[in-house]
Amino acid sequence: MKPQINKLKPYQAGKYPAQVKKEYNVDKVVKLSSNENPYGYSPKVQEVVQSLLSSCSSLYPDGSAPELRKVLSDKLCVNENQFIFGSGADEVIQIISRTLLSKGDNIVTTDLTYPQYRHHAIIEGCEVREIPLTDGYFDLDKILDAIDSNTKIVWVCNPNNPTGTYLSEETLLPFLHKVPKETLVVLDEAYYEYICEMQDFPQSIKLLKDFTNILILRTFSKAYGLAAFRIGYAIGNESLIEKFNVAKLPFNTTTFAQAAAIAAIDDQEFLDFCIEQNKVGIQQYESAFRDLNIDFYPTHTNCIFILTNQSNEWFETLIKRGFIVRPYPNGIRITIGTKEQNEEVISILRQMMQYKQTSSF
Repeated sequence: MKPQINKLKPYQAGKYPAQVKKEYNVDKVVKLSSNENPYGYSPKVQEVVQSLLSSCSSLYPDGSAPELRKVLSDKLCVNENQFIFGSGADEVIQIISRTLLSKGDNIVTTDLTYPQYRHHAIIEGCEVREIPLTDGYFDLDKILDAIDSNTKIVWVCNPNNPTGTYLSEETLLPFLHKVPKETLVVLDEAYYEYICEMQDFPQSIKLLKDFTNILILRTFSKAYGLAAFRIGYAIGNESLIEKFNVAKLPFNTTTFAQAAAIAAIDDQEFLDFCIEQNKVGIQQYESAFRDLNIDFYPTHTNCIFILTNQSNEWFETLIKRGFIVRPYPNGIRITIGTKEQNEEVISILRQMMQYKQTSSF
């Protein structure tokens, strides 16, 4: 066994509704801890998957995902050979780490971001250099200072999970020019659909022409609502993608997941609805938090991060009322739910804040 495995714990996905109902004796449970789409997925997905159940269940999937590859190639205007697909973006992160990292190498990222970057680097015997966020944002200058000849990957989650903050193209571009060409910069854009309308958000696809050392990571688990199907992908330099394909499993994405992704892409109306409802939810929370003097990071994802040094107390208050959120050492992350779900959470937090104010006198 690799000795570094003993330093790690399995990924903790948080409590599930059935577990919470039993443990806290509540009838209704709402899961707002994993940034899932509260509106589910497009009705077109149901139709397509249902039609495949009787014809494809006994056959191996085509691991190269040719139809999905063609659809994305046309949509994003990149070559078909620039994609690698995985069982969610999680597996793509694993493939990248497995391909590039060895003992003696290092990765650089920030201290409050998606934990799987760190997890897989440690498994590969790699040093992890975590630069603290500055006011909720990646500190690119300090990240540059941490890069050396052994830095194989810089992970930049943009927008960042869990803070919801993002780096503009004006901020990112000078950084990319300064990163050594031998170091891969992975732009994890899992929440891309929620922010792509922002005019100053980096046009990362266009940057591929000028930077051969960047890789763009995206997923169908968030805005498209296909979390249970497990389908994600990366876009990058063809020669690099070819190496990643060597490291991936041969049948790693299912026929159903590939078909579901194609159907989801085809329903722009449903995607637009989900994005618009998410904006409404963000406005609900940000307005309420300002009114209640709750510190938070302005978000451009489908979650919002509350800053508090009493995160366990906030977590327990909400879960006892049937709302599962994600606690962190310096705050809690709440998935943006439906309008009604958001109102219920805000009501609970308002009661909690009023109680604190009353009890302090």
